[in-house]
Amino acid sequence: MISIVIPTYNEAAIIAQLVTYLQLNGGKTIAEIIVIDGGSDETLQIAAQLGAVTAKAFVKGRAAQMNQGAAMASGNILYFVHADTLPPKSFAVDIETNINNGFEFGRYCTQFDSKSLLLKLNAYFTKFNLFVCYGGDQTLFITKTLFAAIGGFNADFRVMEDYDITIRAKKKANYKIINKNVLVSARKYEHNSWIKVQKANYIVVKMFKKGASQQAIITKYKTLIQANSY
Repeated sequence: MISIVIPTYNEAAIIAQLVTYLQLNGGKTIAEIIVIDGGSDETLQIAAQLGAVTAKAFVKGRAAQMNQGAAMASGNILYFVHADTLPPKSFAVDIETNINNGFEFGRYCTQFDSKSLLLKLNAYFTKFNLFVCYGGDQTLFITKTLFAAIGGFNADFRVMEDYDITIRAKKKANYKIINKNVLVSARKYEHNSWIKVQKANYIVVKMFKKGASQQAIITKYKTLIQANSY
C-alpha cells in the first residue's frame, strides 16, 4: 500500500485539485493521503474535507514536514509529492511494479505546464541520472524500510533535502527513473525568469557540493529568486 505525503505551505488555492486527482487515480492501492502544512491559510481544512489525513507542521521546513508525514503513514511505500505537481495517472501501478522489480526508490521525469522551449529543454534532461535532477519536483517514491534504514530526510535541511536523501539512498538500494512525466507548475519561472532560476540553481548546487551551510545556501537563494517559503 502507498502512503502519499504532501508537504505544503499555504497551498489552499491548489491542494483540492491534487488531493482529488490522487484519489481518483490511486485507487485501492492508496493507504492514505497525508498533508502536512507549515503555513496559515485553509490548506488543511480543504484537504481534510476531501478525506486526507492532515496535520500542522511541528517544525518549519519541508524535510521535517515529510518526516512528520512519513511517521503517520500506514503504507509500506512512501510517495512524496509537491503540491504544485500532478503525477501520471498510472502512478500507483508504476510505483508498485518498479518496487516489485527490485527498485526500492525512484522518481519520474518532468513536464512543465508551459509551452516554453527553454522549460522543455530543462524537462528533457530529467530523463537522465544527473545530480542536478535530484530535486523533489519529479516526486519521490521509497519503501518505508529503506526510508527508515537511511534515517529519512535530514530535518536540518531547509533546502536541497531531496538531493541529500537521494545521495544516501543510492548507496543502499537500486534507483529507478520512470520514463513518464510529472506535470510540474512553471510558477517559479513565471514569477522570476528562466535565466534567473537557472542561475540560482547552478549557484546553490555548487554551494551544496562544496559543503556550504544550509543558512548560507538559503540566504543566497533568496537574493536570487522569489520562491515559496518552507
